[in-house]
Amino acid sequence: MPFYQRLMRNFSLWRTLVAQEMAARYRGTLLGRLWPILLPLLMLAMYGFVFGSIFRARWPGLAEGDNLGFVLNLYVGLLVHSMLAESVGQAPGLMQRHSNFVRKMVFPLPVLVAVPLGVALIHALIGLLLLGIVAALFHGTLHLSALAVPLILLPYLLLLYGLSLLIAALGVYLRDLGQVINVVITMMLFTAPVFYPRNMVPQVLHGLVDYNPITWPVAAMREAVLHGQWPSPSGFAIYCVVAVLLLVLGQRAFAVLRRGFADLL
Repeated sequence: MPFYQRLMRNFSLWRTLVAQEMAARYRGTLLGRLWPILLPLLMLAMYGFVFGSIFRARWPGLAEGDNLGFVLNLYVGLLVHSMLAESVGQAPGLMQRHSNFVRKMVFPLPVLVAVPLGVALIHALIGLLLLGIVAALFHGTLHLSALAVPLILLPYLLLLYGLSLLIAALGVYLRDLGQVINVVITMMLFTAPVFYPRNMVPQVLHGLVDYNPITWPVAAMREAVLHGQWPSPSGFAIYCVVAVLLLVLGQRAFAVLRRGFADLL
């Protein structure tokens, strides 16, 4: 089969599986598919109450008492991290949970690995849309540079997919990997500028923060959506190179390690 036809077939399969996963996740619930919209609104309200009304936190560079500004900056970082948590967090046990596809069927397993990433992307896009509406209506901070969001998401998605492929393959051989990955994902949350801007990080810790894979997308998304700044071309180029290299590594590792999946599952 020609590459283009195989690519379109896999994309169609991926889209179907993502839709099925979304439907299964909210099947039987009272509010059904309203939950992907309600959950981000509830999160915004919760963070606004805790950090605005109780802690009275202020984001550096914003006016005193701008509690909503703090919440919006925090929420951007949490949305970016949630994509990592939902896609990479499921990767270690993904082959085990779908062992019937591995053992009994000829199935494009890389498509299966991309399904949690597709679900995470849908949730993130809904959250970003609601964020933009709240920022425009109540904070007056939505800028034309928000059009850069797809540009920022593209290399981030490639990086997450490469990580997911690598971890999904290793998870078949290392059953403890799931526990380790959960800890690493939490560490990434606190070592990236999610709860704070990068300029608050002490000089000695700059390397730890800068090498965190979510640092650039968090900062770039925040600047584009809330502060009217387009992504730095050099930063974007460097992140794209790293994302492509990690994607190639993940694909190669998955192709080699999948030969033993059927025996171990």
